[in-house]
Amino acid sequence: MSLLLIAKHRDMAPFQSAIQKIDPNLDVEVWPEVKHPERVLFAVAWHHPKDVFRQYPNLRAISSLGAGANHLVRDKTIPESVRIVRASTPSLAEQMGDYITMSVLNLIRGTEIYFRQQQKAEWKRHAAYSKKSITVGIMGLGKLGTHAARQLICNDFNVCGWAKSKKEIKGIETFAENQLGAFLTRTNILVCLLPLTEETEGILDLKLMKQLRQPAFLISAGRGSQLVEEDLIYALDIGLIEHAILDVFSEEPLPESHPFWGRKKITITPHIASITDPDEVAELLVENYKRLLSGMELQQEVDRNKGY
Repeated sequence: MSLLLIAKHRDMAPFQSAIQKIDPNLDVEVWPEVKHPERVLFAVAWHHPKDVFRQYPNLRAISSLGAGANHLVRDKTIPESVRIVRASTPSLAEQMGDYITMSVLNLIRGTEIYFRQQQKAEWKRHAAYSKKSITVGIMGLGKLGTHAARQLICNDFNVCGWAKSKKEIKGIETFAENQLGAFLTRTNILVCLLPLTEETEGILDLKLMKQLRQPAFLISAGRGSQLVEEDLIYALDIGLIEHAILDVFSEEPLPESHPFWGRKKITITPHIASITDPDEVAELLVENYKRLLSGMELQQEVDRNKGY
């Protein structure tokens, strides 16, 4: 029996090495060079090719390579009998917290303005926003969102959060699903860390942006298809949003011709807010593979009805 690694735009060799370091006897194959598709019981996938799982008749479980599993949940070619799990490791939350804190600080200090001035050898100071005058609102209070919120609190920011169900997090004002409007009117810097579901696809639209407290900013680090791109461009053009920091996109890599590239009010990072470490995630992958073989409950199994 074997474990299969699948990704279109990622080198999976480090993950293969890390897994076999833990268990040298484990049979690990890397797509597309799969010698024995009938032996594959467990797959690990990230942005997998269309219909790829049809090739493995004995597949019993698939793990995402990160905290999100929407690319698997939305693949209707995966039989209901195949279990889906996530691979959320401690360092993912730490990295995301650092990314969000860095982004928030860059926004209130106007760092992007100084980057542009440096190219022109221009010496000019600009006023910064004070922490007390700004509230950061986090959409999505799972492990990543909660960690980011706590890190911001430790840096003396005002923080509120919105999630499907009411959360109790010390020092953070939280809002439930039916309180989205109240959450938005409290928020200056909107951080999206939501999972991708039918309800959250396209949630970052013009209607939502109009409800934000001014000055308003956006940090998108959840899933690319949650953002209505045309609405963001319009919101930036009319000054509704002052600046946006985007780490995730509907199409990745972001095409060279995409209008986001040339905009001064958009900062782009190539989906690096939180990156899975091969050595760290290998332990979880091997553990779940062995649990599958033993008929045990899998760690971080996804509820397909919820989408996460």
